[in-house]
Amino acid sequence: MTIREATHEDFEEIWPIFYEIVSAGETYAYPRDTDKDEARKIWLEGPRKTFVLTENGTILGTYYIKTNHPGPGSHVCNCGYMVASAARGRGLAAAMCLHSQKIAKELGYKAMQFNFVASTNEAAVHLWQKLGFEIVGRLPGAFNHPTKGYVDALVMYKWL
Repeated sequence: MTIREATHEDFEEIWPIFYEIVSAGETYAYPRDTDKDEARKIWLEGPRKTFVLTENGTILGTYYIKTNHPGPGSHVCNCGYMVASAARGRGLAAAMCLHSQKIAKELGYKAMQFNFVASTNEAAVHLWQKLGFEIVGRLPGAFNHPTKGYVDALVMYKWL
């Protein structure tokens, strides 16, 4: 398993992962019909850096890191993580989160914040808590889950 910075060419392998997760509408607050060009902007062009996790040359996961807010909040970063469904349950999200914390420190960030974690994404909530993130806010009914309706969105935070 290797984690490296993504290139623009990597997006062809990132796109199926992004599409599968976003079109399901269960974990990310992006429109379920986000097209490939918009996805490239969101995942590869907007963030400060994007990384891929590979195994035997195949991309199994990806994450981005970006400044959460400019100005007085610029010391706090935000990350998003995606793992291909066929590779879940193998610790890839944990590996990427640990890697992102190292990168965040190298980039000068002091804290990491996840702005909108669907409370129904129990595996992610559990993992982030295991890795030291605290639930610092709860937005009642803020996430419209496709099958569970309006569920809470969590704000999770960790001082690095």
